[in-house]
Amino acid sequence: MKIAIINGPNLNLLGKREPEIYGKLSFDQYFETLKAAFPQVEFSYFQSNVEGELINQLHAVGFSYDGIILNGGAYTHYSYAIRDAIAGITTPVVEVHISNVYAREEWRHESVTGLRR
Repeated sequence: MKIAIINGPNLNLLGKREPEIYGKLSFDQYFETLKAAFPQVEFSYFQSNVEGELINQLHAVGFSYDGIILNGGAYTHYSYAIRDAIAGITTPVVEVHISNVYAREEWRHESVTGLRR
């Protein structure tokens, strides 16, 4: 099984950025824990602060992987381009967030990228 993890803007700062919200661990630390917990799964990881690069990565893995875990960061709330990229691929995409978006600012409650299929 092949699972791609795609992280959007500012997630390269995990462990440094607002640790009271996002925690003190880097994504590399989370990633190593995940791989150890599921050794039978082949994980790939991609992070970018650039919307177009996230779209390119969705296109690159969106027809050959078994699943995609996407944390689009702030793009979650307004990127119709990422939404359309998700709609155009066949690999299932699960949207995740590190913080509870419903306990934060109201603008974070809306997701345009979380498709219902």
